[in-house]
Amino acid sequence: MSFSGKTVLITGASAGFGAATAKLFSESGAKLVLGDISAEGLGEGISGDFVTLVGDVRDPAYSKELVKLSIDTFGSLDIAINNAGIVHSFAKIPDLTEAESRKVIDVNLLGVFWALQAQLPVMEAQFAETGEGCAVVNLASVAGLGGASWLSIYGASKHGVVGLTRAAALEYARKGIRVNAICPSFAATAMAGEAVDDPEVESHMTRGVPMRRLATVNEVVQAILWAADPANSFTTGQNIAIDGGLGAL
Repeated sequence: MSFSGKTVLITGASAGFGAATAKLFSESGAKLVLGDISAEGLGEGISGDFVTLVGDVRDPAYSKELVKLSIDTFGSLDIAINNAGIVHSFAKIPDLTEAESRKVIDVNLLGVFWALQAQLPVMEAQFAETGEGCAVVNLASVAGLGGASWLSIYGASKHGVVGLTRAAALEYARKGIRVNAICPSFAATAMAGEAVDDPEVESHMTRGVPMRRLATVNEVVQAILWAADPANSFTTGQNIAIDGGLGAL
């Protein structure tokens, strides 16, 4: 896949899927606008053109600032990867605190909503002017495609991302903007926490997965790039599970 000359905006870009996605886009010729709540690790390993902006996706103004930075720096916004997200502790519904629950919704669901509000009008205007299509890829989860016991609010937030993805895809299907979501099961990132280093916990997390393992970061990132690739110009409104066969059960 080549993204030469494309401008790609990525949130949650300092680690995990975001950092790995940024690296592959850069290697394929893209110009990058990278955002995260922390400057640590942001832009590390990127050799091509990129700019960074630290901020919180819970703030609608931050999404607007990222889009403005993209236009002011590179003159376009071709692809947006709305990756920023958090997970709460494993807990039953009555045991989750109000503060933790609200934070998960604010980051995972409203963070994507504010991003779409800022990105879609600019992409629509760009398509009207150039005729070149744009793409948005939201990071959801298999927890957004079914029930997620002990991860109720996280799962609810990702169900919301799935709904936003479908709605945005329908609203902009004739406006030159494709909107898809990637829905991974547990992967070997920092968000999986102790499972990466603890075989017993990892076994618990993967016992329902037919492949009986975590996804690798690269397996998920390859799907992100596929969804963003202009060659896949008839794919929109899809919530693509990267789940080791879990959805086939």
